[in-house]
Amino acid sequence: MSSSRARRSPFDAQAGIAPVPRLSLKVQEAAEALGVSWDTWKAHIEPDVRLVRIGARKLVPITELQRWLDEHAESTLERR
Repeated sequence: MSSSRARRSPFDAQAGIAPVPRLSLKVQEAAEALGVSWDTWKAHIEPDVRLVRIGARKLVPITELQRWLDEHAESTLERR
């Protein structure tokens, strides 16, 4: 296929179709999304989140990341 006729994804915004929001991330993407290193992910986060396994691939549901953040968040303001 020539570069001038590159295949267009069915989710390509230029094709007039809105992209589908992602429901999961690869593990490395999840660590990056949280702003943590691989070592921090393995030691402190992965044990607490549910993963979806597809063969050797591991996917992290976005909802699991949000749940983990909510459960581990601390309030920095004094409660009155």
